Amino acid sequence: MLDEDEWAQMAPLLLSSLQNIKLYREQFQIPLDATPKQAMYWPALVFYQELTGFEETNPLALWHHRLSLYGPPCAHCGKPLRTPRAKLCAACEHLREVPPSD
Repeated sequence: MLDEDEWAQMAPLLLSSLQNIKLYREQFQIPLDATPKQAMYWPALVFYQELTGFEETNPLALWHHRLSLYGPPCAHCGKPLRTPRAKLCAACEHLREVPPSD
């Protein structure tokens, strides 16, 4: 998972990849499924591996590796909650105790 400082460096690489895909498709008049997405996302994939040491092979998964998209770890199983506001762990169905707001 990427923190916000890391995401600030990753986001432009991902957006550039999308732009390159769009330009490639326009230039060669090909459908999306015929576009070499892996090659277009190469800079983002390399950057992710440099940051984390993990070789991600699915470039679209990079869009979901932003820590702020998820909630804190579940107090019961330790897996991240699906959103910062989640009250129920999707993995183990443990109810999150949310402190009352003022």
